[in-house]
Amino acid sequence: MSEPQKLFSYAEAQALVPEVRRLTGEAHRALAAAGLDPGQPEHDQGREILGRWAAELQRLGVTVKGPWLVDFDNGSGYYCWRYPEPGLLYWHSYTAGFAGRLPIQ
Repeated sequence: MSEPQKLFSYAEAQALVPEVRRLTGEAHRALAAAGLDPGQPEHDQGREILGRWAAELQRLGVTVKGPWLVDFDNGSGYYCWRYPEPGLLYWHSYTAGFAGRLPIQ
């Protein structure tokens, strides 16, 4: 049985962004150090690095949507962050996805 999805207030999600940025930056640098393109981590070693990154973020309760893209479930949609954004700037509904991102007001 899986754990229920963690719900984040804006303050909780915003407080976690520095750790998410740190972990993402480390994974990005590991790919670059291995001579791999962080934008295309399709090599076996790239998939391994990306998998470790995703697992670390999932342990924090964050939803990994793709390479360098994560969502924080807020109970009515998602706060959305993509590397290397400086902070938590966008949100989207459950159905809109990344293409429907809107600025957080």
